[in-house]
Amino acid sequence: MGKLFGLIGHPVGHSMSPFMHNDQFANLGIDGHYHAFDVHPKDLEAAIQGIRVLGISGFNITIPHKVNVIQYLDEVDEEAKQIGAVNTVVNKNGKLIGYNTDGKGFVVSLMQLAGDSVLHKKMLLVGAGGAARGIYITLARLGVQHIDIANRTVEKANELIASCSFPITSNALSIIEAEKNLFNYEIIINTTSVGMSPQTGMIPIDLKNMKAGTILSDIIYNPIETKWLKLGRSLGGVVQNGVGMFVGQGALAFELWTGQKPDFKGMEKIVRTQLGGN
Repeated sequence: MGKLFGLIGHPVGHSMSPFMHNDQFANLGIDGHYHAFDVHPKDLEAAIQGIRVLGISGFNITIPHKVNVIQYLDEVDEEAKQIGAVNTVVNKNGKLIGYNTDGKGFVVSLMQLAGDSVLHKKMLLVGAGGAARGIYITLARLGVQHIDIANRTVEKANELIASCSFPITSNALSIIEAEKNLFNYEIIINTTSVGMSPQTGMIPIDLKNMKAGTILSDIIYNPIETKWLKLGRSLGGVVQNGVGMFVGQGALAFELWTGQKPDFKGMEKIVRTQLGGN
């Protein structure tokens, strides 16, 4: 019997991860299988114990377990500690070690579009939740010099800024304040779920004051192009959906589990195919 890997979340029926990882196991000749497990929050501790007993080799953690799972692990990587959330776990000889590849996955995707120059661009992060935290901390750790955070609750944005131990200039803004000053930014990143299927008619922040050429990055990948990205494209923005981040975090997790680099383009292709995009 081959090695078993998986995803723990609630719900997980929509996940593209099994398609992506199982395709790579087959292409690389790895005797492994990836399965999505729907685990209710009240059953999380029992599920982690089950993983130990069954000897599952590695797994991803998704909403709503990324923070709560930490207490059941044996060890947590330093960057995941800083972020305060885990999305990847490696079973190393019975020891469960937690990592966070979300932020790095996003950065890999963003740098494919903008190159190393991202470190010197003024950015706006929309949202201050778990996804924003991973992206903000990772970008700050890499040396990005200026990231403002806009959130419906400004206090939450301030809390995220205060939690970062890396040197960076940041301001906490209301959505309205950020909209008025959107022309100041070269990269705008939506880290919220606003605009995600099935509520595709909403946008996280208005773009009327955006300058042409601004990079708009949305971590949502379903739909492939949100209403927000369509609006941004019509106003001269350079748009990027969440497929790259999703594939990036998955590729990094795959390498942690297997020690092998997967085919990034192949992973991206199968996700786009499953989503009906191109």
